[in-house]
Amino acid sequence: MAVTFKELDPATDVRTARSFLNQLIDVIQEDISGSTTRKKYQVFVTGGVGPGVTSSLFQTVFDQDFSLQTANSVFDMTVGLFSSGTTVTAAKTGEDSAGKFLFPSTSLMMREKVDIYKQFAQNLLGNADSAFYSPFASTDSTSTTTNGRINDALFLSYKRLFHRDGIKRETYAVKMYQTSSANAAGQVPAGQQNVATTSEHGAAIFTDVGAASNRETSFGGQVGNIVDSANTNRNVGLMFYDKGIAVLNITQIISGTEHVSGVIDGMSPAAGAGALAAGKVVIGNAGNNPNARFVPDFLTSGSIDNIVDHFASCRFSSGTLTAMTFQNNTNINSTLFFCRATADEFNYSSNPTYTDSDNRINVIDTGAGVAEGGSQLSFTMVTSVGLYDSIGNLLAVAKLSRPVEKNYEKDITFRVRLDF
Repeated sequence: MAVTFKELDPATDVRTARSFLNQLIDVIQEDISGSTTRKKYQVFVTGGVGPGVTSSLFQTVFDQDFSLQTANSVFDMTVGLFSSGTTVTAAKTGEDSAGKFLFPSTSLMMREKVDIYKQFAQNLLGNADSAFYSPFASTDSTSTTTNGRINDALFLSYKRLFHRDGIKRETYAVKMYQTSSANAAGQVPAGQQNVATTSEHGAAIFTDVGAASNRETSFGGQVGNIVDSANTNRNVGLMFYDKGIAVLNITQIISGTEHVSGVIDGMSPAAGAGALAAGKVVIGNAGNNPNARFVPDFLTSGSIDNIVDHFASCRFSSGTLTAMTFQNNTNINSTLFFCRATADEFNYSSNPTYTDSDNRINVIDTGAGVAEGGSQLSFTMVTSVGLYDSIGNLLAVAKLSRPVEKNYEKDITFRVRLDF
């Protein structure tokens, strides 16, 4: 009799296992700095003087030209300001009756920057009014202390395709330039705009070294401290491994007191011939805040696109070297099914071609004794194993690399592995 189905015993025939797979991710400098690999979403529009300002709330870095169908988004980049931080409190002029912050016309997108910070705080800390602190364990996230508080944050949010089930501890590193395109004396040469000029000084590598031995958890999962590789006592941000989000303290990763100069978005009408286009202003010149600094002036006066453009095109450089790297974790949950065929099982086939018109077996092993009237010994060639549910629905099929002979002289166990 042909046996085609056999019930598996969950106690002896089914096992579960869990394993981990790590993949190395490298992001090169030109992917971050390039205009074709960095996509903007201009959804913010101001009113008022001139044509107004249009800006993104974040930008996305791709691994190739984002107009190609084969392009993959690697990470999003944006900036956020803590509502009670020094940058916001120094810039705001008051609050209206509804508690909405009021800012001067020389600032731009301040409420949006505050809201972005709140959004990440809600997602990672569980409280939109909380602040990020580096090192993470230095104080409670709801504390009012300013020691270690990240008031001005650069958020790097890696896509699920690349961070998978999380970023592996002590594998994250990012290379940035802390100083602008100023000369060795820290001065901006006449006519140079360091807002849009690639930095060449003060290269530093920020990494999560030491995170494996100093494990912290938050509302957003596992978290580690990002430090300066040249001085691991200098904390510059946080890495939320499960979410794949890096929170970098802008005042620590760049020299915020440096003079800033260049053309940025602003509320201005069109001027005469040869002047700036409408909706553009100059920061850091004799007529417009000549003593402007990256922090806080550029963070308050520039749009989110201005600030992200500066970090992407200037602070990561624009070559073919690695700008950031990490290893991801992929959790593989496996179920092992041991499909056992004893000597007297699965030696006949239900295939109609297995027998002839007289129901005699076409595939036979004559064996000893057949010529003297003994019985024919049937066998089969196993090519696949099917897994069914209790009502006969085929759920999975395992294909063998080559046919395996099954006869009365063999006990065979096929191990079928399902990975999730």
